Amino acid sequence: MLSVMRKHAGTWMIKIILGAIVVVFVFWGVGSYTTHRSNRVADVNGTIITLDDYRASYTNLVEQVRQSFGTNLNDELIQTLQLRQRALDQLIDRSLMLQAAEGYKLTVTDEELAESIRNIAAFQTAGAFDNQRYINMLSRNQLSPGDFEIQQRELMIIDKLQSFITGNIKVSDPEAQHWYTWNNSEVNLEYVLLNPRQVEDIKPNEEEIRDYFEQHKDTYKTDPEIKVRYLFLKPGDYEAKVSISEDDILDYYESNSEKFKTPKTVQARHILIKVDQNAAPEKVESARLKAEDVLKMAKEGQDFAELARQYSEGPTNVKGGDLGAFTREQMVKPFSDKAFSMQAAEISQPVRTQFGWHIIKVEKINPAKTRSMDEAREEIKKTLITERARNRAYDEAEAVYDATFEGQDLVGIAQERNLKIQTTKLFPQKSPPREIKNAARFASAAFNLPVNEVSDIQDFGDGYYLLEVIEKVPSKVQELKSAEAEVIKDLVKVKQDEKARDQANTILTELKSGESLAAVSHKYNLAPKRTGFFKRNDSIPTIGYDQGIASAAFALSEKKKFPEEAIKGQKGYYVIQFQDRKQPPLSGFEKEKAEIRQRLMQQKTMKIIEAWLNRKKSESEIIIEEGFWNS
Repeated sequence: MLSVMRKHAGTWMIKIILGAIVVVFVFWGVGSYTTHRSNRVADVNGTIITLDDYRASYTNLVEQVRQSFGTNLNDELIQTLQLRQRALDQLIDRSLMLQAAEGYKLTVTDEELAESIRNIAAFQTAGAFDNQRYINMLSRNQLSPGDFEIQQRELMIIDKLQSFITGNIKVSDPEAQHWYTWNNSEVNLEYVLLNPRQVEDIKPNEEEIRDYFEQHKDTYKTDPEIKVRYLFLKPGDYEAKVSISEDDILDYYESNSEKFKTPKTVQARHILIKVDQNAAPEKVESARLKAEDVLKMAKEGQDFAELARQYSEGPTNVKGGDLGAFTREQMVKPFSDKAFSMQAAEISQPVRTQFGWHIIKVEKINPAKTRSMDEAREEIKKTLITERARNRAYDEAEAVYDATFEGQDLVGIAQERNLKIQTTKLFPQKSPPREIKNAARFASAAFNLPVNEVSDIQDFGDGYYLLEVIEKVPSKVQELKSAEAEVIKDLVKVKQDEKARDQANTILTELKSGESLAAVSHKYNLAPKRTGFFKRNDSIPTIGYDQGIASAAFALSEKKKFPEEAIKGQKGYYVIQFQDRKQPPLSGFEKEKAEIRQRLMQQKTMKIIEAWLNRKKSESEIIIEEGFWNS
């Protein structure tokens, strides 16, 4: 992939997730969308979207976004990103596309469905479809094969519809070349930086502090806090109650026989003479002859490891070509086929793979073996104890949870069952109790609970929890006296920023009137710098990655050397002056053309699908259940 596309893959992913999601939909764990149930959220031309559908879509969307934002994802960010609306939009878009596909009579045969599932890597073992793995994976995600196959068929139908809608999309060579030129042109700047942190002598008076506080009161609210009563059921506490019989061990051993098999491995070194798999025949032969020369030295008795350090072009050359022990599947086929046919101490003739020519020396052969039940006994026993203790802990949690449904008090239930109830101090979400192993998830679950309601069983990795919020303290605006130090700190930053901005724009005005950057810089005791040439999507030399500065820079020219105003960057205010621009050599276009066309095709596809969906929505009857957004 082109470097610029690689750098901005994250940006595109966020657009796909948070924009109009029209090419990729969230399917995992979502039921049939034509099922008519009473708990409906929306009606799309007669197709019911249920509350269950919505919850599954929303949960999956949150998890996808969490992969991008990590621990920074909180309730406020979820609201800012409008994930509730996005989740419903996904379901509406999907309904419209399935309806359209039905109208076009697009179908997926059983053979097509089976082939697509067989090709899903998550269901494969050693590159082949594994039915038991398939069932286990679905079970872990609370799906039956029937439900998953319905979803997969619908996904494939939507793929067919998208191909039908976008089948005539083309990207011409002139389009691709224009993008190549636009993306790879370079500009050189001269600039000065006004850093607000270097602005001194900012001393706000009492009136300014009071006015700033009054205008920004909401900034100085305390965080809401909660107090949580919780029951923690640790699986380790139940291990002493678990007994494992000989029959249990035998049954586990026979049911999980593959776990106790160690495949044959070969321990070897190699010397690699690199040659591209698509190289011209003469280059392939030249590399082979070089490998033959090295092989001759090895056959004559020279130390193989030293030869590898001197001649091998692979990453293991620093280790004397040592590959360690490997299974047949861990190496490319030509290499494995040869290595696994050799004897210990044997040196191979050159072997061709996609990486080049290899000379292999087998150092040790480790035959396949299977541990006996007696050898695996303690491991099996420990596994069964851990598993059953965890099940006992969960069963206890479930019994307690069921009792709360019957109206019993969590404290009373715990006392009856001789379980320990713990209570936290009041805490804000950003500072959860340290004694909890996964405190962030604990806090997130707790802050989503109403007061006096017991949570579902929560698994935070170290066991099972039942939470009950017993007190909530809402956020409130602090008195100025309490927040004064923070207010002064914030106000000083604002004034520093204003002063730096004003000085930067003053300098820009003087430059536009004909003053040189060197003279103006000397006048204000600043150090002018040059960036050197950079592309619009590259990190700017001496500045760093800053899209605002880059965008302004590429709008400049010999006729327009300065922007309209100083540019706010990450380090302060920049006054930039155009120096030079250069276009990329067209010789590079041919190398990148295929990838550029693919990227532009993706962009066009998204735009066309988005436009198609917008048109469909305008033609459709879409009813959102009254009161849904307030629920």
